[in-house]
Amino acid sequence: MRFLIIIPAHNEENNLSFTLDSLRLQSFKDFKVVVVNDGSTDGTAEIIKKYIDNDSRFETINLQKSAHQPGSKVVNAFKNGLDTQNIDEFEIICKFDADVILPENYLETVENSFKNNPQYGLIGGLLYVERDGNWVYEGNSNKHHVRGPMKAYRKESFSQMGSLRETLGWDNIDSILLENLGWKEIVIPELHVKLIKVKGADYTIKPADYYGRYFYFLGLKRFLAYIASAKEAMKIKSVSFLFEIMRSYENCRSQKLELKISKSEQKIINNQRWNMLKKKWLKR
Repeated sequence: MRFLIIIPAHNEENNLSFTLDSLRLQSFKDFKVVVVNDGSTDGTAEIIKKYIDNDSRFETINLQKSAHQPGSKVVNAFKNGLDTQNIDEFEIICKFDADVILPENYLETVENSFKNNPQYGLIGGLLYVERDGNWVYEGNSNKHHVRGPMKAYRKESFSQMGSLRETLGWDNIDSILLENLGWKEIVIPELHVKLIKVKGADYTIKPADYYGRYFYFLGLKRFLAYIASAKEAMKIKSVSFLFEIMRSYENCRSQKLELKISKSEQKIINNQRWNMLKKKWLKR
């Protein structure tokens, strides 16, 4: 099974070489990498050139800088890279970040899992971050969800899903849509992926505004959005944080901001959230 790996990169001169080196050293060799240089103003382009000059498996495209919004920016860059390729030449489509280090057996393990399990639609490892000189599990999500920096899709599942949604929350929307289509999302815990840069560190959006917008663009109805807001507020034991998230969500509703999901997809997502609520809170 051949891999197509798309890597969006904006001002990643300090990180990108680690990611590309970890790909170059993979035990599985049948892949193609497209690095999408999204308007970088540092030495990212020079880093990319070193690889494409010495390895025919590496390519690049250059974009003008897009708006730095969580979710939509990275998916826009990913799609621009994808549009330059004939996906019929590949069996696995990956969206990787430009600041991860993959273990040498990453692609080999993912390929074997797809090959041996035809129901698998999305596969990834676990993210680890450096703290006090040690690499520890990131812990920002449950261990059954493949995080955005290291997504590997079976081409059939990716096509049935209709590609990625150019919006905040895209890396949860894909999981829900794939599950609804009958595909399985699989995390392989022994695959430890090192995350060099803490996600969100360069966003200017405030946490409460982020969550409010996230719940809106995920397509959550008001009641479910408020429950999700309360859950986040409980984590830091702040009533004011709850109301700030709700205010952000309501601002999005009042502005009638465009959703990147269809009405039917919105219904799927809300039904999934309801089922989770019944299972976890109502014990049904």
